[in-house]
Amino acid sequence: MAAEGVDGPGGRGAFGRRLLLAVDVHGYGRVDKTMQRQFREQMTRLLDEAADGAGLNRARWSMQEGGDSLFAVLPETVSYPALLGDFMVMLYAGLRALNRDRTAQARLRLRVAVHVGSVSLGANGFNGLALVEIGRILNCAALRNAMAVAPDASLAVAVSATVFRDAVQGGSTVIGPEEFRQVPVEEKEYRGEAWVWVPGVSRTYLAEEARTVSSPPVDEHPAQPAGADRSAREEEEPLTRDEAAVVAIDSRKTIDHALARLFLSLGPPPNPIELDKEPVSSGDGGARQ
Repeated sequence: MAAEGVDGPGGRGAFGRRLLLAVDVHGYGRVDKTMQRQFREQMTRLLDEAADGAGLNRARWSMQEGGDSLFAVLPETVSYPALLGDFMVMLYAGLRALNRDRTAQARLRLRVAVHVGSVSLGANGFNGLALVEIGRILNCAALRNAMAVAPDASLAVAVSATVFRDAVQGGSTVIGPEEFRQVPVEEKEYRGEAWVWVPGVSRTYLAEEARTVSSPPVDEHPAQPAGADRSAREEEEPLTRDEAAVVAIDSRKTIDHALARLFLSLGPPPNPIELDKEPVSSGDGGARQ
C-alpha cells in the first residue's frame, strides 16, 4: 500500500474530502492462476497509462491493493473532469485495444466505482464510512448485472449519488447524465443508490436486459451470433460523446500505424517530375501529347 503522509481535519492519518476510486477485475475467480496474474499486471498497466494520459500522477495516489481489486484515495488536486473524462475514456480505449481478437475468457473486464468523501489511514489500511460505501457500490448486484447483460462490455462504471449530482448533472464531465442508469445499491447493511455507465451500451438496453437476469424469459427466437444485438443497437443509436472520442483515438492510431508501415515498405515518395508537353499533329486534325 502506498500512501501520502497526510494529517487531515480528522486528525493524524486522516484525509480531507477526496475523490475515491475502486477497481475490480470482473470474473477473476473463474480463470486459472496464470490468467489471474496476467489480469493483475494488465490492470496495473492500463491504469498507469490512463492516469498518465489524463495528467494524473499515479505515484501520488494513496492505494490499498488486494489481489484483483484496488482502492485509491486521489490527491486533492484531482478534478471531476480529469477522472470522469480523460481518465475513463482512455481506460476504455486501453481495454478495447487489449481485448481485441481475444477469446471471451481471456478478455480483461473491469468494474469501477467513484465516490467522494473522507477516510483515515489506520494500522491495517483505510477506515471510514466513505470506504464502506464505495465498496458496497463496487460489489453491488446492479453493477455486476450490467456486465452480465452486456457480455461484450469491457468496462462498467458506477458513481455514487453525490458524484452524479455534483459532477455529471453539474456538467463537469464529458459523459452526459443521459448515459447513466440509476440503480439501487442494497449490499449487507448498506442502502443507497448509484448511477451506472457502460461505454457503448445504452441505459435503456441495460434496464431492459437487467429484468431478465433473475428470471430469464423463454427463448422464442433462434440464437443470434455473438454481438448481433449490439450491432443492431449501434445501427439505431448515434455515437455518444465518449464513444466518438474513443473512435477518434483508435482511428488516429490505426492511420498513423498504416502510414508508417507503408513508408517503411515503399520508402519516401518520389520527387515530382515535370513532363514536357508538345502538341503533335495527327491525321484527324487533333492534337496528342
